Amino acid sequence: MPASPAVSSVAQERTVGPLQLLALGVNGIVGVGIFFAPAEVAARTPGLGAVLAFAVTGLALVPVALAFAVLGRRFDADGGPVVFARAAFGERVAFLVGWVAYVSAFLSTSAVVAGLSQAVAPSLGWEGAWGQRALASALVTVLGAIVASGIRVSARAWTALTVLKLLPLGALLVAFAAVALSGPLPVAASPVAWTAGAWLPAGLTVMFAYQGFEIVPVIAGQVRSSERSVPWATVGSLLGAVLLYVGLVWACVTALPELASSSAPLASAAGVWGGAGLSRVVAMGTSVSALGICVGMMVTTPRYLSALASGDRALLGLERMSPRGVPVRALGVTWAVVLVFVNLGNLSELFALSSIAVLMQYGVTAAALAWLSFKRERALTPWHAVLAVPTLGLGLTLVAFGASLREAATTGVAVVAGLVLRGLSRPRA
Repeated sequence: MPASPAVSSVAQERTVGPLQLLALGVNGIVGVGIFFAPAEVAARTPGLGAVLAFAVTGLALVPVALAFAVLGRRFDADGGPVVFARAAFGERVAFLVGWVAYVSAFLSTSAVVAGLSQAVAPSLGWEGAWGQRALASALVTVLGAIVASGIRVSARAWTALTVLKLLPLGALLVAFAAVALSGPLPVAASPVAWTAGAWLPAGLTVMFAYQGFEIVPVIAGQVRSSERSVPWATVGSLLGAVLLYVGLVWACVTALPELASSSAPLASAAGVWGGAGLSRVVAMGTSVSALGICVGMMVTTPRYLSALASGDRALLGLERMSPRGVPVRALGVTWAVVLVFVNLGNLSELFALSSIAVLMQYGVTAAALAWLSFKRERALTPWHAVLAVPTLGLGLTLVAFGASLREAATTGVAVVAGLVLRGLSRPRA
C-alpha cells in the first residue's frame, strides 16, 4: 500500500500547537486583499451594503469551515482536501484536487512575492525591473531556507507575522470605537436593493478575502492533538476574521463617503479616525501582511504536492518528509518553480486560478463529507452530511455566477496538465 503523509510523519515530533495553528489560519485569511477589497465591494453594494456583504458572506462560509473541521479532526495527516478526496473518491480525484490546489498555490505565491518586491524594492534602492526581480529571488530563497529549517521555526515566523499584521488593524478598530463612543458618527448610506448581478460578484470578492482557513488541515500531520486543534483553529480563524472584517469595513464605510473610488480604503479610514500617523502604520501593514502570506504559502504549498505524491503513483519521492516535518523535495520543487515565475514580469494575472481552486477544495471537501457520512466511515453519520448542502450550494453559485471565463479556462488548463502528469507518472511498486 502506498505510503501516506501520516505514515511518513509518525516518528516526528509534532511541534505545532493550537495557538500557532490558529495563527496560521488567521494569517492565511488576513492577507493583502482586505486592504483593498472594501472599495471593490462598495462599488457593487454601496453604503452599509458593503458591511452586510462581508457579514453575510462570512456567515455563509461557516458551514464550509465546519465541514473542514469535521473531516480535519478525522484525518491525522498532511494534505487536507487531498487526503479527504482520496478517502472518499480514490486516487484519481485526489490527484487532480491536489494538483489544481498546488498550481493555484504556487502561482499565487509567485504573484504575492512579486507584488511585495515591487512595492518594497524602491525604498531599498533596488531600482528598475531587474532590482525588483533580484529582490523577489532573494525573498523566495530566504523564505525557502526558513521553511527548510523545520516546521517549528516556520510556526514561530508565521505566528510573529500574524501578530504584527493584526496590530495596525486592531489600532484602526480602537480608534474607530473611540470616536464612536465620544459622539455621534456620520450616517453611512443605507444599502441599495441587492440584485444577483451585484451581490454575486461582490460575494466572490468577499469570499476571496475570507479564504485561507482551509489551509489549517493541510499541516495536520505536524500538529499536537490535531483532532482537537484542527477544528478549533479552522472555525476560530474564520469567525475571528468575520468580526475583524465587519468592523474594518464599517469603519471604512462611515469614514469615506466615496469609498468605492478609494485606492487604499483602510489607510484612508485610518487617517480619518486616527490621523496621519495611524494611516502610515496601516499602509505599512500591507507589506507585513503580504510577507506573512508568503511565509504561510511557502509552508503549505509543498504539502499539496507531497500529499498528491503519496498516492498510487510514484513522483520522484516528493512525499518524503524530513525529521523536522518538512517535505524537502516538494519544497525544493516549489522553490524552483516560484523562483522562475517571479522573474517573468507582471504576475497579476496569476491570481486567475485562485478563487476557483479554493472553491474546488470547498466542493470536494463537502462531497467527501457527504459520501463518507452516508457510508458511515470515520465515525461519521448521515447527519454530518447536512453540512455539505450549504457548502456545495455556495460553491456552485459563486462559480456559476461570479467566476469569469478566464478563470474557468485557466482551471481547465490546470486539470488537463494534471491528467497528463498523472499519465506520465509510474504506478508505485
